[in-house]
Amino acid sequence: MLDHTLIFSIFLIFTGAAVLAAIALFARQSLLVAYILLGGLVGPWGLQLVSDATVIQQIGHIGIIFLLFLLGLNLQPAQLLHMFRAALVVTIVSSAIFCGLGFVIGWLFDYSLYECIVLGAVMMFSSTIIGLKLLPTTALHHRHVGQVMISILLLQDIIAIAILLFMEGFSSSGIEWRQAGKLAVAVPLLVVVAFLFERHVLQHLMQRFDTIKEYVFLTAIGWCIGIAQLADFVGLSYETGAFIAGVSLATSPISLYIAESLKPLRDFFLIMFFFSLGASFNITVLPDVFIPAMILAAMMLAIKPFVFSRLLKATGETGSLPAEVGVRLGQISEFSLLIAVLALNTGAIGTKVSYLIQAATLITFIVSAYIIMLNYPTPIAVSDRLRKD
Repeated sequence: MLDHTLIFSIFLIFTGAAVLAAIALFARQSLLVAYILLGGLVGPWGLQLVSDATVIQQIGHIGIIFLLFLLGLNLQPAQLLHMFRAALVVTIVSSAIFCGLGFVIGWLFDYSLYECIVLGAVMMFSSTIIGLKLLPTTALHHRHVGQVMISILLLQDIIAIAILLFMEGFSSSGIEWRQAGKLAVAVPLLVVVAFLFERHVLQHLMQRFDTIKEYVFLTAIGWCIGIAQLADFVGLSYETGAFIAGVSLATSPISLYIAESLKPLRDFFLIMFFFSLGASFNITVLPDVFIPAMILAAMMLAIKPFVFSRLLKATGETGSLPAEVGVRLGQISEFSLLIAVLALNTGAIGTKVSYLIQAATLITFIVSAYIIMLNYPTPIAVSDRLRKD
């Protein structure tokens, strides 16, 4: 009997990922595909070498927290407000279109009204992880394409977090308005606390000891996890807290150094996140949802790039930017997986619809990452011409 310890699981993940990653690169496939397939292969529904993916999933969740923290580090507060105004129309109109499309597909497959609503809701979002992980750092910092993508993804994330909070507060008696009021107070309060502490305490510590790189690295991690934990304490998500922590540090001269130094740590946890996606998917239910999942995924992969491209052109964007942004945002989001699980737990949808959403999301992850990697600059491109970090 194998000793299913965390160390053994990490051994399987990273040794197996190294092997499959080499095969994926020779086959000109995305590394993300290798991580997801590895999870399915050795996870609870595969060879069962990792019998419980819950711990791995929780560790992988840290990767998302760091991703949102790094995202916030690259955004000046004034720039953030300007980007929000510019992308608001694109985000709202596109979300309405994708929501309606998801609802219609659910209706055509004879799902219940609530299931159609949830199915429509989860189609609104594009993947922050896919979008940002496959975006070169140079584009994130200096190119307009990075600014446009970040603004749309952030607005989508705000909508997704609102839906998650709505569902978490949903009970048989309706919405817990007391909890909603608490959250309405908690968000601005957390922002004020984070910015005041950063300005009057953290900024002075960073300036005093900025030559000690180990201290800067340690303090940045502590700040990220600390504000994330505080956000969870007041009823928000860890991701929301991490993003606020990042934005509060964005004006610091040392923010770019922090962003660069944390990238390897972020990638370590994100590998585990993608592994957990593959490991947690029950492949035995795939025959039951395969056809609707393929239809849903194909529709999103085809329509999302077209809609984003048309809307961005309508708002004045020119050149190749609308098409590139459309392709980079042409998948379903990891937030869709969270909403699907939460909706299942609250009884809003059945098991079949939950797995339909998960299957369609994973399909778009794999196909979209492959399309982006072959056509646009990414840090993990096979082609030397397109590989940019």
